[in-house]
Amino acid sequence: MAKQTRNISQKTFGERIFHAVGFEILAVLISAPAAAWALNKPVWEMGALAIMLSTTAMVWNVVYNSLFDKFWPVSRVVRTFKIRVAHALGFEGGFIMIGLPVAALWLGIGLLDALMLEVGFFLFFLPYTVVYNWVYDTLRQRWVNRRLAAEDCPARR
Repeated sequence: MAKQTRNISQKTFGERIFHAVGFEILAVLISAPAAAWALNKPVWEMGALAIMLSTTAMVWNVVYNSLFDKFWPVSRVVRTFKIRVAHALGFEGGFIMIGLPVAALWLGIGLLDALMLEVGFFLFFLPYTVVYNWVYDTLRQRWVNRRLAAEDCPARR
């Protein structure tokens, strides 16, 4: 009887959720206090906004990364620094379009002020996104390599 194995180099839906949640939790822990300090707003207000935007971003993250992996799969495209920057720019550009009205409504500010806030978040999230995904993919690839090596180990058969 042949053993069926799943292609562990492909991300599962559950793993995409884990990736997105980890990204957002760390981002909220960093950005909410920093934004509260920079804007002289209560931490709870910026924290609530960060959680709203984070929840929206998690959904966008799963959708965007699924599409990115479909059109530029890791099996065909080497994830160079240039590709990672393009990936982050695409994600953040799309998210600004989503987050701008949310921030304006929550803080009771105009779209121009919300745009300035979004630019500030963008300046944080662009390098954060690149670094987070680079570290995540590097650690994931090590895990995948260990799993594949363990499956191929003759002592385990």
